[in-house]
Amino acid sequence: MSAPATAPTQAPTQAPAEPVTFERHPEQYRHWKLTFDGPVATLAMDVDEEGGLRPGYTLKLNSYDLGVDIELHDALQRIRFEHPEVRTVVMTSARDRIFCSGAIFSCWASRHTHGR
Repeated sequence: MSAPATAPTQAPTQAPAEPVTFERHPEQYRHWKLTFDGPVATLAMDVDEEGGLRPGYTLKLNSYDLGVDIELHDALQRIRFEHPEVRTVVMTSARDRIFCSGAIFSCWASRHTHGR
């Protein structure tokens, strides 16, 4: 007598990733502090280590991912179009002795990157 047939096991599926949105507001920034003093705007980088755009990696030592970039883009556009009095933008770190340790390139990788 043969053993009863069993259904093949399937690998657990992951929920699809939430789409990336580019809508930000300075009150929602997790990685930048934007301040104004007359004609000077200051952007201080202070990356939230647990604030990566996708789960699964930590943003250590002010590292850079797409979420950090989205906020930077929003801040610069706001300076450009909402604060015409600004003549100088100072970019600095809110952390001692480090500005940015570098980008996490895997966050920009996609299955649509032409086979790479």
